Amino acid sequence: MHEARGSLFTLRTTLLTAVAMLAFAANSLLCRLALQREEIDPFSFAGTRLVSGAIMLAVIVRFRSERPAPGHADWLAAAMLFAYVAFFSCAYLTLSAGTGALILFGAVQLTMFSVGLRSGEKFGSLAWLGLALAVAGLVYLVSPGITAPPLVGATLMATAGVAWGVYSLRGRGVADPLAATAGNFARAAPLAVLLGVLCITNGRAHANVAGVALAIASGALTSGIGYVIWYAALGRLTAMRAATVQLSVPMIAAFGGVGFLSESITPRLAAATAAILGGIAMVLTSKSRT
Repeated sequence: MHEARGSLFTLRTTLLTAVAMLAFAANSLLCRLALQREEIDPFSFAGTRLVSGAIMLAVIVRFRSERPAPGHADWLAAAMLFAYVAFFSCAYLTLSAGTGALILFGAVQLTMFSVGLRSGEKFGSLAWLGLALAVAGLVYLVSPGITAPPLVGATLMATAGVAWGVYSLRGRGVADPLAATAGNFARAAPLAVLLGVLCITNGRAHANVAGVALAIASGALTSGIGYVIWYAALGRLTAMRAATVQLSVPMIAAFGGVGFLSESITPRLAAATAAILGGIAMVLTSKSRT
């Protein structure tokens, strides 16, 4: 009986995790699709994504069975969330889905590793080797060449990754992660709306029905519901496994870009992917001490 229950929970966790990773990769695909076809401008996409995500998360928190745990308003986390979504959207004006996701998650992991070092966490030789390999992969990916991604787009996405890394670190140890995320979305949404108003005033904003629909799908479905699914999976994942499975997102985004956006996987992207994800996996599997 216990073995059957254990197998059922394992299967449930695996399915939830797989769906969450698909949702995270879909964010890259939806944003790239909307901007590639010029259905919407990046700031309108970011604002719509945050507002629709805030509404979806507020509804989920309101109607779930347990009451939200008490917490405090974290305006720095909200600012980092806004910065992540804004820079993420602008970067996809020029980056392919797979390249953008790779730079994003590479920057996220490198940011979190750096903070760990500053806080006193010590890595062994395998971890340092992995970190060097990941950094070399990122440098190779963005170094000048025919197949190198645009420098501005790569810089914007790296900035988005740093912001998301800081945002993730701010969320460690919160009593109610779902309610905290809903609050952060609610506080970040007005900033995005203000930016959208400024774009409208300057005549730079544009959007059609398709663009707005893609932004709402990114905010309400792949961000809002995606986070709910991810939190459900996290309850049965170790921190190491939770960090490791996210390395699948750039792969999913890259192949999704090939299938849905007619993008190509260049040898440079393939080599950089192997170096970055392999290096990060080496760091995650090595033992660390404080």
